[in-house]
Amino acid sequence: MKNSRYLKINHPKRRAGFSPWGLTMAIALVVYGTTGLAAVHAQATVGRVFGWAPAGETITAHSTSGIRRHAKANAKGRYTIGALPMGVYVVTLEKDGKAVDTRSNIKLTVGGGAEVDFACANDQCAAPASD
Repeated sequence: MKNSRYLKINHPKRRAGFSPWGLTMAIALVVYGTTGLAAVHAQATVGRVFGWAPAGETITAHSTSGIRRHAKANAKGRYTIGALPMGVYVVTLEKDGKAVDTRSNIKLTVGGGAEVDFACANDQCAAPASD
C-alpha cells in the first residue's frame, strides 16, 4: 500500500472574487436595503398636527427651529399638517392672512402627533351647505 503523500490528488483551482451575477445581486441588495431603512427612519422621526378649525381657514405650524408649514381646513372643518420634524411648535389660525388664534408649546415626539383644535362659530366647523 502506498503512502498517502505519494497520491496525486487533482484539485480544481478556485477563482478569487465575485462572479458578475453575484456582484450585481450584492449591489442590488445594498441599494434596496438602504433605501428601505431611510424610509423607515424618516417615518419614525416626523409627526403631524391635526384638528378642527373653521372650514376654509389657514392653519400654520411654526417650529422653534424655523420650520413653517401650513394647511387649509377642509369643508368639514378638519385639517392636517404632516411631515413635521420633532420639536416644539406654535400653531396659529389665520383669517385673511392675520393671526386670529394661537396655541403655543405644542410638542411633537417620535411617532406621534398633536391634536390642536380651534373654536368655530356656534361650534360648527363645517362649511354651510349650499342650496
